[in-house]
Amino acid sequence: EIIPAAEAARRDGLDVHGPLPADTLFSRARGGEFDIVVAMYHDQGHVPVKTLGFTYDEAKGQWTGLSGVNVTVGLPFLRVSVDHGTAFDRAWKGIANPESMLEAIDVAVRMLAAKTTQ
Repeated sequence: EIIPAAEAARRDGLDVHGPLPADTLFSRARGGEFDIVVAMYHDQGHVPVKTLGFTYDEAKGQWTGLSGVNVTVGLPFLRVSVDHGTAFDRAWKGIANPESMLEAIDVAVRMLAAKTTQ
């Protein structure tokens, strides 16, 4: 079902490539070849995003960088979310890292702004 969807997008004038093998796709995207990667499975997309965006400080025993945004497509509304779990162990302690939340808000604002200018 992916190939017909990619073909339909190309017919609509979108510059769509693929399907492509995930083992090299993300490196190519990081190098600038693609603006976006669509992963068919949650973990297939999250592994490279978290590898690049999350930083663990072993000496401190904690995550010091949590960059990444999850965008869900195919819904009748915009849905973005942070790229980490709920972190209930950090809730209400003033120690949560806001990085991914701020990025998610920024992505949502930019996507909505782009949609309203079309």
